[in-house]
Amino acid sequence: MIRIGNAQGFWGDWLEAPVRMVEQGPLDYLTLDYLAEVTMSILQKQRKEDPALGYARDFPPLMARLAAEIAGRVKVIANAGGVNPLACAREVKRLAPGLKVAVVLGDDLMDRLDDLGDEFSEQIAAIRPQILSANAYIGAFPVAEALATGADVVIGGRIADAALALAAMVHEFGWAEDDWDRLASGIVGGHIIECGTQATGGNCSAAWETLPDPANIGYPILEAEPDGTFRVTKHSGTGGVICDACIKEQLVYEIQDPRQYFTPDVIANFTTITLKDAHVSGVKGQPRPQKLKVSISYHAGWRSIGTITFPGPQARRRCEIAEATVRERIAQLRLPFDAMHAEYLGDDQLMQLRFGVRGKDRKAVDRFTREMIPLVLSGPPGGTGYGEGRPAVREIVAYAPAYLDRDQVKTRVEVVA
Repeated sequence: MIRIGNAQGFWGDWLEAPVRMVEQGPLDYLTLDYLAEVTMSILQKQRKEDPALGYARDFPPLMARLAAEIAGRVKVIANAGGVNPLACAREVKRLAPGLKVAVVLGDDLMDRLDDLGDEFSEQIAAIRPQILSANAYIGAFPVAEALATGADVVIGGRIADAALALAAMVHEFGWAEDDWDRLASGIVGGHIIECGTQATGGNCSAAWETLPDPANIGYPILEAEPDGTFRVTKHSGTGGVICDACIKEQLVYEIQDPRQYFTPDVIANFTTITLKDAHVSGVKGQPRPQKLKVSISYHAGWRSIGTITFPGPQARRRCEIAEATVRERIAQLRLPFDAMHAEYLGDDQLMQLRFGVRGKDRKAVDRFTREMIPLVLSGPPGGTGYGEGRPAVREIVAYAPAYLDRDQVKTRVEVVA
C-alpha cells in the first residue's frame, strides 16, 4: 500500500497545506495540482513578457522549504511547470540543489499549431490568430517514466489532473498500459483528491455547517493497493471530515457522462464504483481514447465593469435612473460593444449598480470607463464609488477545446542537473 496525498487543488490554494501534509503524518507521494484552463493563458502571457517565467512561481520556494523533509522520503509530482516546465525545474534546483528533479515535456503545442494536420487546423481556424496557449493533456505513463529516474520531484506542464496520482500507482505497482480496470480505479482516486479539500468537507453541501476545525482542514490522502482498490483518508488530528457524501460530491464534479470519463490513459466508468466507508472498489475501465484533448485559450476582446452605490430610501430606483443614464450616453457615443449587462446588489436601503461592457475595440471599452464615476455628481443623490474610481479594462481570455491524434504528441523526460 502507498499513501498519495494532494495538497493543492489550484494555483492559489492554501500555501501551508503541502508543508502540513508532509510534516503531520506518513506519506509516500505528494501531488500538487496547479492548473486550470485559464491558468495556462495567464502563464503564457507571463512567459511572453519574460522567457524565464510561465510557471507557478510559488512552487520552487515551496520545494526549497520542504527539501530536507522530502529528500529520499516523499516524492513530489506537480504540474506547476505550466508552459515553462524546464525553467520551473531549474529554479527548484537553484533553490534546493540537493533534490533530484525530472521534467516531463511535450504537452506545449504553441510552436506546432500549423503542423498538426488538416483536421486539427479546421478545429482552430476561427480563432487561430488569437490563440494564447495550446496544451495537450498528457497522462500518467510519462510521469511514471520520470519517477523511474529516481527523481525526488517530477514537474510537468498540462498533466491531466487525475493522472498525477495515477502516475504514482503505475510506477509503484507496475500496471500495464492496457490494464484498464486498475487504471480506471487509479483515475477515480486521482479525481477524488485532485481538488484538495473538496474531498474532506470543503465546499461540500453535506457537511458545511458542522465541519470540524475548518481552519486546520486536512487535505485528502489515498491509501492505494496494488489491486486498484483504495481508501480515502487524511492525517489524524486535522480538521474536516472523511465521509461518503463528500466523496460523492467530488466524484460528480466536472464530469459529463458518468459511464465514460475520458482521460489520456483510460476511459473510466463511474457507474461501476462501489463506495462504502471511504473505501472504493469495483471500478471498470475501457481502452483509452485515440485522441487527446487540447486545452486552448485565446484572446476574445476586452471588458470593463464599473460600480456605483446609492444609500437611503428608494435606492433601487436611483440605480435604475443611473443605469438608464449610462446606456443613453453609450448610445450617444456610438460605442461598438458586443454586450452590455447591468445588475443590482443589495436592498432598497443600500444598493449597488454594477454595469459591464464587452467588445473587441479596446478604445471603446476604455471610453466606457469614464462614464460611471461622473454620476456621483450628475446622477441621483447619494451616489458614491466607494473609492473605486474608474474601472479597469481587462482582457477577455476565452477557452476552446480541440482534439488531436495522440501520436502527434511526443512526450519526453529530462533530468535537470
